[in-house]
Amino acid sequence: MTDRDSVSVERLIPASAGEIFDLLVDPARHLDIDGSGTVQRARSGGRRLRLGDSFGMDMKLGARYSTRNEVVELVDDRRIAWRTLAPFPLSLLFTGRTWRYELEPVEAGTLVRETWDISTEAWPGRPAVRRMATTTRRNMERTLERIEDLVTD
Repeated sequence: MTDRDSVSVERLIPASAGEIFDLLVDPARHLDIDGSGTVQRARSGGRRLRLGDSFGMDMKLGARYSTRNEVVELVDDRRIAWRTLAPFPLSLLFTGRTWRYELEPVEAGTLVRETWDISTEAWPGRPAVRRMATTTRRNMERTLERIEDLVTD
C-alpha cells in the first residue's frame, strides 16, 4: 500500500508471530533487521519494550546522528509502533514519523506488514520526507527479508 503519507509492505513469513515480535521489541536486534543500513547501534538494547518506552539509536545516513524513539502502540505478538524523534534543531523540521509492524497469524506462518507513516511527521519537513518513499519501500522489503532469514535459520 502506498498513499501520500504512508508506505506499507507485506511478507508471509513461515514463523510464529511470537518469534517475530521478539525481534521487534528488542532494540538491540534492530541492527540485525534493518534493511536500510542506517542503524548503527541501539543505545538501550537487550530489553523488551513496553508501551510508552523510549529507546535511542545511533544512525548513519551520510553523517552520523542519533534518534529517540517512543513506543506509541503495542499489542503483544500482534503490533508495535514507534515514533522516531529527531534532536533539536532538526526537530523543528524533520521529526515524528511512525514505524509500525502488524503481525497476523495465518496457516502458513505470519503475515507481517511494515508501515512507514509520515502523517505524524512535522509538517515543515513532510514534503521532503515524502520524496524518500521509493527508497523506503525497498528498504522495508529488505527488512522483512532479514526478519525471515533470522527466524527461519
